[in-house]
Amino acid sequence: MKSLYTKFVVITIGIMLLSGVLAFIASNTYYQQKLKPANDQKNTDIALEMAYFVEKHPTINLNDYLKNLSTIGYQIYLVERSGNETFFGAKFRNTELPSATKERVLKGEIYHGMLHFPKQTFVTGFFANELSNSIGVPLTHQGKKYALFIRPDIKLLFNEMHVLFGWLFGLMIVLSILMVIVSTKYLVRPISKLTTATKSLSHGNFFVELDTKRRDELGVLSHSFQQMARKLEQSDEMRKEFISNISHDIQSPLSNIKGYTNLLEKEGLSSNDRLQYISVINGEISRLSNLTKQLLLLASLDRNEDILKKKPYNVSQQIKELIRNYQWLINEKEIMLSYSLPDTIFFGDSSLLNNVWDNLLTNAIKYNNHEGSIEISVEKREKSIYITFKDTGIGMNEEEVERIFDRFYRADVARSKTVEGTGLGLSIVATIVKLHGGKTVVKSKKNEGTTVSVELPID
Repeated sequence: MKSLYTKFVVITIGIMLLSGVLAFIASNTYYQQKLKPANDQKNTDIALEMAYFVEKHPTINLNDYLKNLSTIGYQIYLVERSGNETFFGAKFRNTELPSATKERVLKGEIYHGMLHFPKQTFVTGFFANELSNSIGVPLTHQGKKYALFIRPDIKLLFNEMHVLFGWLFGLMIVLSILMVIVSTKYLVRPISKLTTATKSLSHGNFFVELDTKRRDELGVLSHSFQQMARKLEQSDEMRKEFISNISHDIQSPLSNIKGYTNLLEKEGLSSNDRLQYISVINGEISRLSNLTKQLLLLASLDRNEDILKKKPYNVSQQIKELIRNYQWLINEKEIMLSYSLPDTIFFGDSSLLNNVWDNLLTNAIKYNNHEGSIEISVEKREKSIYITFKDTGIGMNEEEVERIFDRFYRADVARSKTVEGTGLGLSIVATIVKLHGGKTVVKSKKNEGTTVSVELPID
């Protein structure tokens, strides 16, 4: 399989060659259409000037005059009426010229050989050293009729330029290819590094170093790649932590169930102990059941955003009913509860949002201090509804707040106090709120309390 570097070099050189061919075709067309007629007219004017000068100076030696002209860059062919012919200057490669052409010039016509020279793919009209590729004009000297044919001596005029242009063209091709090879290697190098980094990521190594200081598309790509690598590393850590947490949260109640089941098999167990063990087992089963329900809810939320079944309903009334359901637990912890819940109609999924308020209220109760307080408010501002749960509980530090929406994450303080929970509640809250186009904001201070605000757009 060819590397990107090889492909880039081959394609670039191919483009250069194709561009050269197209440029040659275009320039050849321009020569045939524009430069060739102009060149013919220019040399015709020169030939007529020569004939005019000779006719105005009948005493001039014609052969000496034409010989001198040939030394300054012209190939000349002179034909007399009698048929005598003389060449001056460099030899023509091909001296074939129809007799009829000579006769017409002798009779006074002008021969435009340069203009009518056969059209070919190469620009031969300028370089072809042939007698037919010349200009013929009639000439009269001392009463005699002549046919004068001229063309520029290209070899004499441009011999050094031919060598110069040849070297220039050759060096241009060689240097262009070398520059393509070197520059391509420079351009492909960051892509090669990205390929190596991708292979590194596939093997689980998330630490990659790329040049993110470039100010082009590759620099942006490298920066985005590093961000992706960091997110993948975080996702991998979360996955490992997820497995560890779920294993712990499943294994712990299973161990308790197994232990208390073994105790129930003992003989001579009193009725009170038996009831107590059964109560513990039922509690652990409820804990597992709650865990699986929350996992299933999260899975359904992740799979399908069309799960929402929206309808208009009274949010404040829903929260009031939830407070009544937990009134016994609030009284048990002697928590002071206050709320401001004006009737507020919202268009949303009442069943899913009930999970949100349930999780926020139970968290405010579980992580609150004895004789603490909870404040709940619903407020409508402009195009959004703000629902706030504020408690005076154990609170969290900044690091814990940043991770509070991670699945199975529970603050160390909560775990050390063995507060019941799965670590999925706020993750469910954030997901449901996001599905409704809203956002969840958590503010907390250690040992002072936590405030959770949910913003739901009315639209």
